[in-house]
Amino acid sequence: MSASQGTMNSSTTTSPLMDQEQLLENLQVFKLQGRDKRGRRILRIVGKFFPARELSGAVGEEALKGYLERRIFPELGGRPFCVVYIHTYVQRSDNFPGVAALRSVYEALPAVVREGLQAVYFVHPGLQARLFFATFGRFLFSAGLYGKLRYVSRLEFLWEHMRKGEIEIPEFVHDHDEELEHRPLMDYGLESDHHRRAFDAPAMDSAASMYSLRCIS
Repeated sequence: MSASQGTMNSSTTTSPLMDQEQLLENLQVFKLQGRDKRGRRILRIVGKFFPARELSGAVGEEALKGYLERRIFPELGGRPFCVVYIHTYVQRSDNFPGVAALRSVYEALPAVVREGLQAVYFVHPGLQARLFFATFGRFLFSAGLYGKLRYVSRLEFLWEHMRKGEIEIPEFVHDHDEELEHRPLMDYGLESDHHRRAFDAPAMDSAASMYSLRCIS
């Protein structure tokens, strides 16, 4: 093989880890944006954009950790920050990385990053996500992380904590939020556009109990 061929091969061959990290960058799953009302940096995570199928397994988990270590953590610089995680339209098979992967990533966080993380705003959690974290959250994640979780059922509640114009919200999130306002039972799995069997949810005794569940923060 000639020297020129060797150079060509080395320049055109990339590792799976590099390819997957670049995929995360291109999809903008993680994006550092402005500041919240307390002046903390915002890390926006759009769950729908996460390529769970492409990043499955140990290689995908390592790619996710590597991306965060190289592209996100240095920008935070150990200063206080919050996470806005947008769960809208996340499906287990398409764009959910899995609880084991999330736990592994969290446990791999540098101590200075863990200390800087002050709140996680979980936008459009839905009933199943709420029940899951209420049941297993304390066992799967540390008490420190679990205690920072804030459910945000509607965007109007997010603006109580964020400065408008400091964070980009994808258009599909606004559309879903508007639909939930007009059809609130969708938020609890009691109504569906896809004609699926409704999720077996606890009974709501009154309008007051429904309102209190919506306003968890």
